[in-house]
Amino acid sequence: MSFMKHTRDGQRQPVAKPSLLAACIAFALIPATSFAAPTEDTVIVDGSAQSGSSSDDSQDYSVKTTTVGTKMQMVQRDIPQSVTIVSEQRMEDQQLQTLGDVMDSTMGISKVSTDSDRSNFYSRGFAIDNYMLDGIPTYFESRWNLGDSQSDTALYERIEIVRGANGLMTGTGNPSAAINMVRKHATSREFKGNLSAEYGSWNKQRYVMDMQSPLTEDGNLRGRIVAGYQDSNSWLDRNNQKRTFFSGILDADLGTSTALSVGYEYQRNDTNNQTWGGLPRWNTDGSVLHYDRAHSTSPDWAYNDKEFNKVFFTLKQRFADDWQATLNATHTEAKFDSKAMYIDAFVDKSTGTLVGPYASYGPGYDYVGGTGWNSGVRKVDAVDLFADGGYELLGRQHTVMIGGSFSRQTNRYTNSWANVYPDELGNFYDYNGNFPETNWGAQSLAQDDTTDMKSVYAATRISLADPLHLILGARYTNWRVDTMTYGMEQNHTTPYAGLVFDINDNWSTYASYTSIFQPQNYRDSSGKYLSPITGNNYEAGLKSDWMNSRLTTTLSIFRIEQDNLGQSTGQMIQGSTDTAYKSVDGTVSKGVEFEINGALTDNWQMTFGATRYVAEDNEGKAVNPNLPRTTVKLFTSYRLPVMPELTVGGGVNWQNGVYTYQDTPYGTWRASQGSYALVDLFTRYQVTKNFSLQGNLNNLFDKTYDTNVDGEIVYGEPRNVSVTASYQF
Repeated sequence: MSFMKHTRDGQRQPVAKPSLLAACIAFALIPATSFAAPTEDTVIVDGSAQSGSSSDDSQDYSVKTTTVGTKMQMVQRDIPQSVTIVSEQRMEDQQLQTLGDVMDSTMGISKVSTDSDRSNFYSRGFAIDNYMLDGIPTYFESRWNLGDSQSDTALYERIEIVRGANGLMTGTGNPSAAINMVRKHATSREFKGNLSAEYGSWNKQRYVMDMQSPLTEDGNLRGRIVAGYQDSNSWLDRNNQKRTFFSGILDADLGTSTALSVGYEYQRNDTNNQTWGGLPRWNTDGSVLHYDRAHSTSPDWAYNDKEFNKVFFTLKQRFADDWQATLNATHTEAKFDSKAMYIDAFVDKSTGTLVGPYASYGPGYDYVGGTGWNSGVRKVDAVDLFADGGYELLGRQHTVMIGGSFSRQTNRYTNSWANVYPDELGNFYDYNGNFPETNWGAQSLAQDDTTDMKSVYAATRISLADPLHLILGARYTNWRVDTMTYGMEQNHTTPYAGLVFDINDNWSTYASYTSIFQPQNYRDSSGKYLSPITGNNYEAGLKSDWMNSRLTTTLSIFRIEQDNLGQSTGQMIQGSTDTAYKSVDGTVSKGVEFEINGALTDNWQMTFGATRYVAEDNEGKAVNPNLPRTTVKLFTSYRLPVMPELTVGGGVNWQNGVYTYQDTPYGTWRASQGSYALVDLFTRYQVTKNFSLQGNLNNLFDKTYDTNVDGEIVYGEPRNVSVTASYQF
């Protein structure tokens, strides 16, 4: 590894090689000498390999530059917010094969599993309700299972996460996090690819092909195909999941200043015997039920099929030396069709009879669950155009970005419904999925709405002095929703401000502010949608990078203030089975986060993150106490210098205990899950230059834990193992 000095004329000159160990110790100690003012020349660490070095930053857990947060290309140290980027290599090592896997392994993000198919993710105490593809967002409603978190990561180059509000990028200022999936593209001017096959616990089989090639002699037209198939049972009785995915992309250089990308992406997820909700938690005497983790409430006829079709287009045009305009457009259709049964009841320990939670309301309310046939289509059409480049003002160089976007999302869902009564189910202890399929009636329209979002936005990064940069921006959004019963329109301007001060060659400190404007899909007791959440997001922190950004660190503190935050009333909407919500003002979340990510040495990769926060309403009561306040996540890999063919590693995810209070006809009971840690291991052996074998062992100590204390019991994944063979050419 060579260490270089980057001068103002852009040339690099060798300098004395510092000790990386000393750099890591410096992070822990932060000696006073580190805070000297930066000189005119900036020392950076170059990750390029010297002769005989094994360095390859494509195998790093870090990614050097990104546009996430501001749409301006920057190293993470220059972004005045907490950012995590999960690289392709890390996803391969940890076997993070779905977006949900990535979220579950990312610092500061926690998961609540509603059932075997649905998981909701949270950051800083609040729900993450949109995922972006190449910067274009899709908003989703948790009550409709379209499988957003099951997107297969084989299709993506990396996953980017910005914690805290980011209205400048998404159009809304959700204070939890913004998640962006960056697609793979045809970047190679020579034929190359990778084939892999995996076999694991519960008869899991997974096959993936990733190939790219030039399609013309000069390489200006290139193509890439990613395709895969997965078939797996699970630890749940009768449960089986199949996944098919495909991506085809053409990338073309149209001259020296124009680049065009067009592509098509497809994914289908078919699940048999999925659960809808979890296992009944309470006996009628207030004691908690305990189950074998394989136990399932799913009937034999249940299924859940989902299909995604996406077409996308990107055009980039360079002009005026250092300016570039980017046009992104996409059309997405997501369809699902599902039949399932859920049980929502208490169990009489002596007889096994189920008792419905609403039985005390009178005749007809003694149902203990229901069956549902749900179908739907979600369509997203979006276009985004922006330009960014440099300009000179008062003798200094600055950067500016300006653009606009339009998106239309339509949601149309239908269902058919039937209640399940105690005498139909019989003794719950004897139930094993042998419940007859409902004689379905015609489906009725459950939801039909259209959401339009029009935005214009701009931001500039101003160089106030060599060590001091100011980012100023704003986004104006016109948001309109039209439903079956009413329409609502809102206009909002979201300001953004961030200040970054370079302490020295490796360290910087920052502070940022943005406002919150977040539409909600919750409804009050009359069925009317709640007004958007509004508020403020403040953040400050300390960042560093080493070895030319191959290793990055972030220490941040944040404060989030919100009004109109939707909170469950525990009651149903009139004429509906949906839960009614109410708006709460004065909610505050505040906390601290720390993360280190990347290459400690050429052979050692590590990601470590810890977060602690407190979220309370205006009465000082905990908001969402079912979410862990403290989490620690670690994963590392090490290539043995004495045997470079062998890589070993592993990690641990730990969270503190969680709880919630549930109102029942018998009183208010406390559901809880104590703190726990999940330990994973992995190893990879490079048999030949092109062929490798990898083994992964998850939940080493076979910890039993509940992922859904806010509702029925949903157990987490037991211990499991897999072996993957990969051939690269």
